[in-house]
Amino acid sequence: MNKTLVRAALCTLPLLLSSGQTFANDLNNARNVEAQTITQGAQSQQRINKSSDKAFELKSEIAALEQEVSNLEVYQRHLQSVVDNQQQELSSIETQLVQINDTRQGVVPLMYKMLAGLEQHIQQDKPIRIDARLARLDELKSLMPQADVSDAEKYRRILEAYQIEMDYGIKLGSYRSRIDVGSGIEAEQLYLGRLSLVARSLDRNQYWSWDHDKKAWVNVEASLSSYIDQAFAIANKQTSPTLMTLPVSLAKDPS
Repeated sequence: MNKTLVRAALCTLPLLLSSGQTFANDLNNARNVEAQTITQGAQSQQRINKSSDKAFELKSEIAALEQEVSNLEVYQRHLQSVVDNQQQELSSIETQLVQINDTRQGVVPLMYKMLAGLEQHIQQDKPIRIDARLARLDELKSLMPQADVSDAEKYRRILEAYQIEMDYGIKLGSYRSRIDVGSGIEAEQLYLGRLSLVARSLDRNQYWSWDHDKKAWVNVEASLSSYIDQAFAIANKQTSPTLMTLPVSLAKDPS
């Protein structure tokens, strides 16, 4: 190789070295740019992912709020129906209260009339269990003005007293009570409905029958004493029921 070529090569070498260094720098720069681009891309993707998650959360919240609004609308309609129904019930109750008040105004006088009728009936009737009947009547009279007892209960008690009075007219019964036969004495009494009311002394030596016209006890013939004893045995369930012969205690036919 001649000297000229050597010198040319030596002169060219710095240029080549300088060009290589520039290329390396450009390559590094390109790599740095690429790395930054990748990093920024990753960061952007993270932001996108976060935005997507946030959007999904917001969408879920919106759906939940829409469902809650829908539920509230249904509940509001339900409450309105309840309020409307309560208004109807209130109107019905007010109407019933007026009707009850009107009914009470009619029932209370009726109950007093029923008590007056019951008292008159007891006074005119045979003295069957007279003490218990008068005590029941007094109790009903004292019950009427009591504010802590409902009108319905008062009416029920009066009807119960009427039922008891009806039972006296169809049943056979015996009991012990005082009777007035010139003087008050303790005696056994027996009633067969309102057909017959008789009595006998506790020693069974005297027998009486109620005279409805005289409103008094009268002596019974001795021949009827055995029949009266048999009736007492039947009433006290001491013997089997059978036909009975008893003096009647009915008012005489005015004709």
